Amino acid sequence: MRCIFVMDILNGRVVHAVRGERSGYRPIDQSSGIVTTSDPLGVLDEVSPREVYVADLNRLTKSGDNLLTIEEISSRVSTWADTGIENAEDMNCLSEGIVPVLGTETVSLANLERAASGRGVVASVDMKARKVLARDRELAALCPLNVIERLNALPLKAVILLELDRVGTSCGLDRDFLQEAASSSRHPLILGGGVKDLDDLRALEEMGFDGALVATAVHNGRIPLEMVRSQIDS
Repeated sequence: MRCIFVMDILNGRVVHAVRGERSGYRPIDQSSGIVTTSDPLGVLDEVSPREVYVADLNRLTKSGDNLLTIEEISSRVSTWADTGIENAEDMNCLSEGIVPVLGTETVSLANLERAASGRGVVASVDMKARKVLARDRELAALCPLNVIERLNALPLKAVILLELDRVGTSCGLDRDFLQEAASSSRHPLILGGGVKDLDDLRALEEMGFDGALVATAVHNGRIPLEMVRSQIDS
C-alpha cells in the first residue's frame, strides 16, 4: 500500500490544507507534531518521505509559483506535482524527473487526453460534495465514477480520487462510494482526503486502492511516520 506524503506549498511555505478552503491555510509547523518548520526543504529533511505529492497552491490560484522549490524537492525524492496544468505545454515547466498531476479543476478532458498521449501523467479527479470540480463543461457534467470510467481509455500512470472537502479532516472513509470507485478504475487508484489511520489504509487496500495521499494523519501521529518512509505491510 503506497503512502504518498503530501506537501501543499503556498508562498514558499508548507501549509495545513483543510477542506480546500485555501484562504484559511496556515503554516504546517503551527499544527504538526512531527515537524518544527514550514520550509519545504526543512519539512523534507525532518520527514524523509519515500515519495511526495506537491501541490503548488500559488500556481493553482494564479498568484505566482513555487517551481524552483519543487525542482529542488524532486532532486531529493520521487515527486508528483500538481501545478495547475491546463494543457500539454504547461508541463514544460516541470523537469522530466517530476510526474505531472493533471487535475480536473484546471484541465479539460480534451487537453488531458493530449497530455496523456505524450508524457506519463497522473490524472486527479477533483471533487467536493461528490461533484466533480471542473472548468470544462464536459467534465463538470459527469459524476466522479463516470470520470473514472472515461479515464480508463487513457494511458495514465495512476488516477487520484481527491475529495477536497475531506482533505485535512481525518474524517475517515465513505466505504460504499470508494468501493464503487475502485471497481470502476482500471488504473492504479490513489485516494486523497479523509484518511485518518492505519485501519483506513488497510481498508483501502482491501477495496483495491493502490495507495493514499496522506498528510494530516501523519502530522497528528495517527499514521506512524514510518509509513511514509517505507511501504506499509499488508
